[in-house]
Amino acid sequence: MPKCPNCQKEVYFAEKVTSLGKDWHRPCLKCEKCKKTLSAGSHAEHEGKPYCHNPCYAAQFGPKGFGRGGTESHSYK
Repeated sequence: MPKCPNCQKEVYFAEKVTSLGKDWHRPCLKCEKCKKTLSAGSHAEHEGKPYCHNPCYAAQFGPKGFGRGGTESHSYK
């Protein structure tokens, strides 16, 4: 029986959601930052952890700078 990566308890077939190559309990598949419940396939991943696309993944791992999008979002080095 597979174990949920979040709570480490066994995941039974009736409650299973598969995402990121692992089996999760539906309420355990949450954004690592804001804890919003995610649905399988509609989220981003960074280092094996799920994140909601916007704003969490974009803010943490997207382009740096102000504006988060558009012409002003690029940071020059």
